[in-house]
Order: sequence, then structure tokens, then C-alpha cells
Amino acid sequence: MRQIKLYNIIFPIWFLMFFPPVIFITLMGNFIIDSFVILACFFVFKLANKQKNLKTFYKKSILKVWIFGFVADIIGAAILFVLGALANPLGLPNELITGINFDPFGNPVAVIVIIFAMLVSATFIFIFNNIFTFKNLIEERMLRLKVAVTIAIITIPWTFLLPTKWFYHGL
Repeated sequence: MRQIKLYNIIFPIWFLMFFPPVIFITLMGNFIIDSFVILACFFVFKLANKQKNLKTFYKKSILKVWIFGFVADIIGAAILFVLGALANPLGLPNELITGINFDPFGNPVAVIVIIFAMLVSATFIFIFNNIFTFKNLIEERMLRLKVAVTIAIITIPWTFLLPTKWFYHGL
């Protein structure tokens, strides 16, 4: 009997992160990672010398870091989604879209496009945290920049690079 493959109903892993119930797992995972990064930054950058205490610093920053990080991830995913949705009108080759959605490492241009989307997300993570989250928490400008850059690098949406073919058998 012939095997039927349903490519149109298989979503890329990065796209599934934003659908229930997976979004709840994504949100919890992001919260945990963001918490660890905030705690690490507090100790690595010796914020204890400049802050009241860890508990206050954490409470005043975690929700903003978490929400802004998720918004930044959505912005990066939107770039990839729009490219996939507008592939035909833009005249993008199927190999590129297949690479972006299913196997990034199967197409070098797909890797570049995905890394671009990741860097856009990281840039927004940095901007949001530098301007909004830590502006009043970390007065020293260079220290605030270091913390915002560290969070942006560590919490960049690395999952965009995961090949969907690892999770869907038979592709």
C-alpha cells in the first residue's frame, strides 16, 4: 500500500511553540530559563553590591524579562511565518521554505534566514530589557548593557534551529 505524506498539516517546531497546549509549556520553560539567567546575572555581574537584595531584584525584573522575551520570540517567529506564507508571491524557492520550516541545515540560505530571525529576536530582547526592565533597576549604564546583552544571548530562541524532521518520522 502507498504511504501518504501530509506536508501541509505538519508545522515547524518553532511554530508549534505558540499553540495551546504547547504554549503553556513554552511559557513555563521560558519563565524557568529567564529566572536562572536573572539569578546568574545577579551574581556574575555582582549586582548585590548595587541592589537592595536578590529577592527584590528578581521580583522587579522577572515578569518583564519573561513577557518581553516571549514578545521578542513572537517577532522572530513572525518573520519566518511571513516568509513561509508569502513564499509564492515573493518567488522564494521551495528548497528555501522547506529548509526554514522542516530542515534548516539542509539549505544554507535557510540557516542564514533563521539566524537573522533569531538575531532580530535577540535585538528586541536586548532593547526591551535595557530600556524597560533594567532602566530603573540598574543605574550604571555599562552594567545594564552587560546584563541586557547576556540575557539576549542566552535566551535567544535557539529552538528556531531545531529541524522538524527530528520530531516527525517519515519526512
